Amino acid sequence: MTKPKNILIVRTDRIGDVVLSLPLTGLIKKHCPNCKVSLLLRDYTKEIAEDHPHIDEVLILKEENGKIPVNSNVELLKEKSFDSCIVVYPTLITALIVFLSRIKIRVGSGYRWYSFLFNRRVYEHRKYAEKHELEFNVSLLKVFGINEVVTPNNVVFDIKINPSSLERVKETLNSFGINLNTKLIIAHPGSGGSAVDLPLEKFAKVVSSLNDIEELTVIITGSEDEKKICEFVSGDTNVINLAGKFNLSELAALISFCSVFISNSTGPIHIAAALGIFTIGFYPKILACSQERWGPYTKNKAVFLPEIDCEDCTREQCEQLDCMNSINYEGVIREVEKEISK
Repeated sequence: MTKPKNILIVRTDRIGDVVLSLPLTGLIKKHCPNCKVSLLLRDYTKEIAEDHPHIDEVLILKEENGKIPVNSNVELLKEKSFDSCIVVYPTLITALIVFLSRIKIRVGSGYRWYSFLFNRRVYEHRKYAEKHELEFNVSLLKVFGINEVVTPNNVVFDIKINPSSLERVKETLNSFGINLNTKLIIAHPGSGGSAVDLPLEKFAKVVSSLNDIEELTVIITGSEDEKKICEFVSGDTNVINLAGKFNLSELAALISFCSVFISNSTGPIHIAAALGIFTIGFYPKILACSQERWGPYTKNKAVFLPEIDCEDCTREQCEQLDCMNSINYEGVIREVEKEISK
């Protein structure tokens, strides 16, 4: 079986998806130590992969006015002379780009109408959530004879915190009078619509209750676009709202300081899990975005699901029945108290 010597991993979607693909790089290096490993990412996710010990080069997908130009991206890949690629997240445009780049071995899903653009096809339906997204990603390596069993007990993400980002975060926390020796709790209410979220009103109750615990410092995080929902969740409490304050690298540095990270199903929860932080997540029962497929990949977690009894859940049904509102937020407080008492 042919071993790659210069491989490209294509993951041009979101933050959490990139985090859940990082373990592939270490596994490739384990079995093919002399192989050059590159990642093709979108610009806004690149900071997660920077300084990674098993990534030799990060390439940025070229985009112009919200569109992906084929020719310039083909030129970018041709310059690198890749012999293999894994399109972890397949789209027509990325499949076409790697095909036109004449990469010899092209690994991708066999279930898309454009799968003929791949010549090593993998037949696994991810939508049925028969295993975790990270495990689906690792399965793609079997094409190269890499048969690893990855579990939350042995997974290695190797995310590195940028020293300058760490200093920037320290300065910001000091400016708010936050003592780094106290227990920091991060609440991250946004999700970008990737799943059905805990209602903001209930998230605000979680934050308010945690804020009443004297030995805790509660921090709200979010992107620039999430400032309004973060302000709503903060309410009239004295929690520290840092929404829009940090870039991705700095957010990862901030997360590394915290004792507990609380959020819906979103990219930063996977950063927290990868850094070994205790994570609390809110997940619907919808199969395609369930904890079975998208939960934090760690043993160091507590996941809260709707307590309403329903079957064959869909997004429409979940929203109609207001399933996520059935989550008991008091259980979240107990989990936090249990974790910080260790």
